[in-house]
Amino acid sequence: MKKFEIFLVAPPGLEKPLAEEVRNAGFSKPKMMPGGVRFRGNWTDVWRANLELRGSVKVLARVGSFSAMSLAALEKRSKDLSWVQVLRSEIPIKVDVTCRKSKIYHAGAAAERIGKALSDEMGITISSSANVTVKTRIEDNRVTFSLDTSGERLHKRGNKEAVAKAPMRESMAALFLRQMGFDGSQPVFDPMCGSGTFPIEAAEIAAGLAPGRSRRFAFEQLASFDAAIWSGMRQIGTRCIPEQKFFGSDRDAGAIAMAKGNASRASVSEFTCFSQLNATDILPPTDTPGIVIVNPPYGTRIGNKKHLYSVYAGLGAALKAHFHRWHVGLITTETGLARASGLPFEEPGPPVAHGGLKVRLFKCYLP
Repeated sequence: MKKFEIFLVAPPGLEKPLAEEVRNAGFSKPKMMPGGVRFRGNWTDVWRANLELRGSVKVLARVGSFSAMSLAALEKRSKDLSWVQVLRSEIPIKVDVTCRKSKIYHAGAAAERIGKALSDEMGITISSSANVTVKTRIEDNRVTFSLDTSGERLHKRGNKEAVAKAPMRESMAALFLRQMGFDGSQPVFDPMCGSGTFPIEAAEIAAGLAPGRSRRFAFEQLASFDAAIWSGMRQIGTRCIPEQKFFGSDRDAGAIAMAKGNASRASVSEFTCFSQLNATDILPPTDTPGIVIVNPPYGTRIGNKKHLYSVYAGLGAALKAHFHRWHVGLITTETGLARASGLPFEEPGPPVAHGGLKVRLFKCYLP
C-alpha cells in the first residue's frame, strides 16, 4: 500500500509528549514539528492513529501538492489530482483554505476555485456543514492538500456527555499524564476532578481501551476506506484489569455525579472511585503511592483570582501533610498560584494553549 505523509495535530505546546506516544505506538520515524507530529504511512496507519492515539487532536492525510501563482492555475492543477482515489462523489465536502506569503492571498476565492474544480471533475457537492474537509495550505506559492480524516476533534471520545466548567480535554489530559510518567500501573488521584477526565483517562489507559472505540470518523466516508479491514482493527486489543484504581474527588456533588456517569459510559466504573470532598480534607485514597494530578481553577474564567491563593495553599498543605512519596502534577496559568501551594515544584513545562489561556504543568515529588 502506497505511503504518504500523515500529520497529527497536537494540543499547542504538547508536541513532545505526542511524539513520544506516536513512537511508542510503533509508527514509523515520527518527527516533531510546530503544531504536531508527522510520519509516513498508509491508510491503515491513518485509521489506527485515529483509533489508538490518545494525545492527537486530528489526523490529517496529505493527498497532493503543487505550485500555483494564480487562482486560474490553482483551479486547473486541482483538477489534475487523483481525487477519485480518496473522495466519493456522493459525499459532500468542505474546503478550508489558509494562505501565507503567496501570490494567492484570498482564502475565500481560493476555496471557491478548489470547490469548483472538485465539482466539475467529480460532481461533488460543496457544503460548509460537510463532515469531510479538504484542508488546503497555500504557503510560499506551494499548495498542499490534506484530508481531515478525524471529523470531530479526537478528544471527543464518544462517551462523555457531561462536563464541568472549564473542562480539561481528554487529549491534553492523556499527554499531561504521560509527562507525569504514568504507564498504567500507578494509582492516580485528582482532588478537584470536575467531570472526572483525569481518573477516567488513566483508567482507560490502564485497561487497554482504545480512545476511539466508541465513535465514528470522517475517514469512513472516503473512497480509500475498507470496512472489513477497519472492523478487524477495532477487534484487536485486549481489555485488561488494572492493578490499581483511579480516584477523583470534588467538593461539588453535581461534579461527582457527572464523573460517575462519564465513567459508566466509558466502561471504567469498576476501576474508578469518586467522592464528594473538599480539597483541604483529602487523604491518600490508597496505600500505594502514585500520581496526584489536578487542574484547579485559574480565576480568569471561574471565580475571583484573589481568593484562589488560599485555595492553592489549602490544597498544598493537605498534600504535604498526607501524600508522602506521591508525585504531584498541578496545571495552572501562573507561577504565583503554583507557589501559593507551598509545594517544591521543579521548573514548569512549556506553555500549553488551553481555552484561550496558557497553562503549564508544575511537577514535584513529596518525600
